[in-house]
Amino acid sequence: MLYTAAIVSGTLVKRYKRFLADVEVDGERLTVHCPNSGSMAGLLDEGNPVRISGPHGGKRKLLYTLEQIRITRPDGTALWVGVNTGVPNKIVRELSEAGELPGFEGCTSVRSEVKLGEHSRIDLKLEFEDGPDAWVEVKNCTMVQEDVSDKASVNVGSIATFPDAVTSRGLKHLDELIGRVQAGERAAVVFTVQRNDADRFTPAVAYDPAYTKRFYEAMEIGVRMIPLPADVREDGVCLGNQPLPVIV
Repeated sequence: MLYTAAIVSGTLVKRYKRFLADVEVDGERLTVHCPNSGSMAGLLDEGNPVRISGPHGGKRKLLYTLEQIRITRPDGTALWVGVNTGVPNKIVRELSEAGELPGFEGCTSVRSEVKLGEHSRIDLKLEFEDGPDAWVEVKNCTMVQEDVSDKASVNVGSIATFPDAVTSRGLKHLDELIGRVQAGERAAVVFTVQRNDADRFTPAVAYDPAYTKRFYEAMEIGVRMIPLPADVREDGVCLGNQPLPVIV
């Protein structure tokens, strides 16, 4: 996926009120949209280089969007992390339409934001000529840890983890996907790992033990967990099709 608006480099001042961030660009402070409601643990050090997209048109009050943050790990390694939670749905849909989503190759139709039950929607529904439908929920993963039971280990080690805060919504989605598997359909959660320093994946038990417990229960029932690494570049984000191993 390539960005459709220009990319501007800047420096992070602060993120606040969940969806706002102040960024300095050429000596000018801009308030930009932060499309990420999580804690963004390990990413928000003042002075971190950032990439923002814009200016965006229409009736938007905030003309720029925070897309990427460059962090420096304790070992001195610097890397870019994609933080826009709108990106994963787009790149997973692209992969699905290309017939390359692992375990769900060859789908004939991809639909977005499909209603499931009275009060919920699932990110993608894949349809097949020769098999049951598949319901796919997409999550954005920006955190890497060494010890998943210790919040202080963020940006150390090589284990991608999700979530970075308690997620009642994510827990609800797991329950709904379990229901689809029990009804004879297929279901998966795709975790887009928008950084390049991970070689494994596991739920972040230190941040949400309830989600972690349900994650493994869902796996046992048949919900597929698919962590996919993404290449975060200045011009866009490219999703790979080789899943990281899930630590069981």
